[in-house]
Amino acid sequence: MSRQIRAVLIDLSGTLHVEDDATPGALEALTKLQSRNNLHIKFVTNTTKESKNVLIKRLHKIGFKVEQKDIYTSLSAARKLIDDRKLRPFFMIDRKAMEDFEGVSSEDPNVVVIGLAPDEFNYRNMNTAMRLIQSGATLIAIHKARYYKRGDGLALGPGPFVAALEYATDKTAEVVGKPDASFFLSSISDIDCDTSQCVMIGDDVRDDIGGAQAVGMLGILVKTGKYTEGDEKKISPQPYKVVDNFYEAVSVIESLID
Repeated sequence: MSRQIRAVLIDLSGTLHVEDDATPGALEALTKLQSRNNLHIKFVTNTTKESKNVLIKRLHKIGFKVEQKDIYTSLSAARKLIDDRKLRPFFMIDRKAMEDFEGVSSEDPNVVVIGLAPDEFNYRNMNTAMRLIQSGATLIAIHKARYYKRGDGLALGPGPFVAALEYATDKTAEVVGKPDASFFLSSISDIDCDTSQCVMIGDDVRDDIGGAQAVGMLGILVKTGKYTEGDEKKISPQPYKVVDNFYEAVSVIESLID
């Protein structure tokens, strides 16, 4: 049965690619999707290990034809929040991502901002963050993913480190990336469509699929990236569809449109 689909939101790492390699059939499938008229495509990602410029270079190197204006990252959401509130962050994010926070003052920090930063997750920095929060600084998690997929297997995401700070300080982090509803709504704010006309494709059942479906979107879970057997049973309602990869997800969307 055809359905009015006006926008497709696509996760990047684990869905379109894993590090520098495209997932099976992803290059062809994205080209096919991009050739459809009147279909908006947004790339929505929680990645915090690299700035938008570094990310776009990686995607182009793999072979994806993606424009920077169509990428909405959790870093973008975090920067907007920092600017709007005039915050002075103590950053725990990867150095390759700091480009997106150029001009932000970190003098006399009043907030701890944490993303995926393996080289920054050491005792000294965690202790500094804890002391700031205990002294009144707020805690902002760019996202709280439990783990992500690397070329050598699954690896800890920022979520466990955020949880450690929450436990030590008895404070709750404010999350700005997926699965926060405002993240999904902001990503389509420039598109004339309702959330029921949007489809989200991703490999994270909670952050991608659960978050999207909570605001009324359809969620298609792919079995690439961080997917592990039985993930689809971890949320309610379960994903609209579970498919092997992005190529098959595009086939589902085509069946909905045609």
